[in-house]
Amino acid sequence: MDKFKRHKTRQIKLGSVFIGGDSPVSIQSMTNTSTADVKSTLNQIKALQIAGCEIIRVAVLDETDAKAIKQIRKGCKLPLVADIHFDYKLALEAIKNGVDGLRINPGNIGSSDKIGLVVAAAKDKNIPIRIGVNTGSLPKVILKKYGVTAQGLVEAALQHVHILEKLKFYEMKISVKASSVPLMIESYRLLSQKVDYPLHLGVTEAGTEYSGIIKSAAAIGTLLSEGIGDTIRVSLTADPVREVVAAKEILKALHFRKGLDIISCPTCGRTKINLIELANKVGKALLPWSETPISVAVMGCAVNGPGEAREADFGIAGGSGEGLLFADGEIVKKVPEKALVKELVQLIKAKYPL
Repeated sequence: MDKFKRHKTRQIKLGSVFIGGDSPVSIQSMTNTSTADVKSTLNQIKALQIAGCEIIRVAVLDETDAKAIKQIRKGCKLPLVADIHFDYKLALEAIKNGVDGLRINPGNIGSSDKIGLVVAAAKDKNIPIRIGVNTGSLPKVILKKYGVTAQGLVEAALQHVHILEKLKFYEMKISVKASSVPLMIESYRLLSQKVDYPLHLGVTEAGTEYSGIIKSAAAIGTLLSEGIGDTIRVSLTADPVREVVAAKEILKALHFRKGLDIISCPTCGRTKINLIELANKVGKALLPWSETPISVAVMGCAVNGPGEAREADFGIAGGSGEGLLFADGEIVKKVPEKALVKELVQLIKAKYPL
């Protein structure tokens, strides 16, 4: 399926999901509920799973959050990662309550003895650890030596890696995130030359939905096209479900995933149909087929429409108040504009029943 030769990384297992090696690039997101609010957290996890999320991360801020993992684990079918900073006890409690993975930086959770306790518990339960470094959390020593640079991000990450390696722990993945797209790309390129651990890609603090998706697509897409990256999160100041939808579209655009592909042309003076509204309605109506490997064209005029629509599995070519429906390159019928979406759905449902 992949069109790009991927860097060979070692494979780790996070719950039921394999990361690295020959495994598909996986999609992650993070809940924004209070983890202690088990009902709200599980409701959001369910929505994320329906959207296509494969790995869920929850923030563990205190002991109440850590203990809540026990109930969340019972109601969550996806691999569950605990995001923990500074407190080794929270990591131990999260492991005790059934978490599948940890997101910690071992150099920040206490003395070597405390780190050893967490690693021993993780080994015992076969729990991997993600080391996550970003431009906002670089140590002062690193900042003084390198500044906010790719070299600094990678050096900071490798310091944490070496702590785990000294304890003979190798079940880890690494991220070196930046809000700057060029810096993020440079950092992962450099890191990929130095380690064979799986890499978690993301642009940190990417921004609101529109700008964040563009930055993430540019950065994550560039690296994936170079074969770098094993699991991704599109971080947005938006509903986490939008992160998952965006991640899926990035992977589909690069042919890392199969699924519904809606092809629609830009508007122009030749367009005699409300193309923007039509395309949006088609996208919404076909959500139940989002995992179905079909292409659907929504074209605005009779100049390019018929030819380009024929290239898709199904298609609409708009006219003045009406449109042509296509299936497998053949015209099926002419339909009034108001009935186009309904008739298209019926056409698709006949061949791909839900």
